[in-house]
Amino acid sequence: MTVVVVFANPPREGLVATGLAESTPLSTAEAAELYEAALRDAVLAVDRSGGDLLVNYPDEEALPESHRTDTPPEAELRTIVADTLGGTGDVRFERQVGSTFGARAGNTVTHLLREENADSVAVVRPTAPLFSRTVVDSAAMKLRTNEVVIGPSTRGRAYYAGFTEPIDFEGAFDAPALPTLAARGRDAGLDVEFVQSLPSLETRADLLDTIPLLRARFAAERIVPDYTAAFVHEHGLDVVVEDGEERIVRD
Repeated sequence: MTVVVVFANPPREGLVATGLAESTPLSTAEAAELYEAALRDAVLAVDRSGGDLLVNYPDEEALPESHRTDTPPEAELRTIVADTLGGTGDVRFERQVGSTFGARAGNTVTHLLREENADSVAVVRPTAPLFSRTVVDSAAMKLRTNEVVIGPSTRGRAYYAGFTEPIDFEGAFDAPALPTLAARGRDAGLDVEFVQSLPSLETRADLLDTIPLLRARFAAERIVPDYTAAFVHEHGLDVVVEDGEERIVRD
């Protein structure tokens, strides 16, 4: 089984999804709500798959002072996960260790592979709302014959990165992460494979990509990410083209 590590921040207003709040009709509170929806969908995707869910959370002291509260990040995230899954009995929670995302990911992946003898470990950020059980299981299958499996996103990003062997993680997730992760895998003499490409959800351009996909899945009566789809529906988000320019509108 693959240990799927979801690197999550507490969904506090002004702390998460700030790029969406700055460039779309969403307020900072709504952007944080959308981040939480995508986080819940990521947790559900892993829980419904054959993978083992590990939620990696930051220390309160690692957050900007303006976004600290009386509720520790672990407790806040435990509450969200418990509400989403109906409990946390099968979920591990571990504190993030490292000064950068690459360091935190590297520390976690290396520890799980070398100290806990995990067969494979995947790094996921809850910013790809169409991330699903089938992606988790497809990647796990590919990790049986490849040491590195990457989930590509737009503009050179990676929403998923799975490993059966560590790589050089220093700066590996810096933009653009996709070619860097692939190159680091090959530099280590490892086989690199990919799963399907999915849009991330961090900027206005990402929302322009994601909303039509969700709307199309609504229309086709196909499976949609529960919480993200509910957010889009409840806020009446849609994309229109006026004078050749795409715009995000809401009811």
